[in-house]
Amino acid sequence: MKIGKVNLADAFSNFSEHWSPRIAGDVNDMQVKLVKFAGKFEWHHHEREDELFLVIKGTMRMGLRTGDVDVGEGEFIVIPRGVEHCPEALGGECHVLLLEPRTTLNTGNVITKKTARNLERI
Repeated sequence: MKIGKVNLADAFSNFSEHWSPRIAGDVNDMQVKLVKFAGKFEWHHHEREDELFLVIKGTMRMGLRTGDVDVGEGEFIVIPRGVEHCPEALGGECHVLLLEPRTTLNTGNVITKKTARNLERI
């Protein structure tokens, strides 16, 4: 197994698609994923998986049924399994690092045109 570092700015510069996560690394049964947000995603939840969203660039609004939470650069939010949520980029594009189980489907309990099944590796 090759051990190396990941430069986040370089990794994000390697793709332009929005809402299409890329795998940047593996940690036990978890994956580190990089994704660019633009606009609003769909409401969804994950039955078995918690998710960590770390904002690298820009601002993200995490829509929650109990009230929205704005997350800025250098901040993160953990969404527990079963909690309905809707990520949204505010003011343009947002770069986000996700830490979640490898079984996590980006659209959770719904299937849409934004569902990403076979993720590319960076």
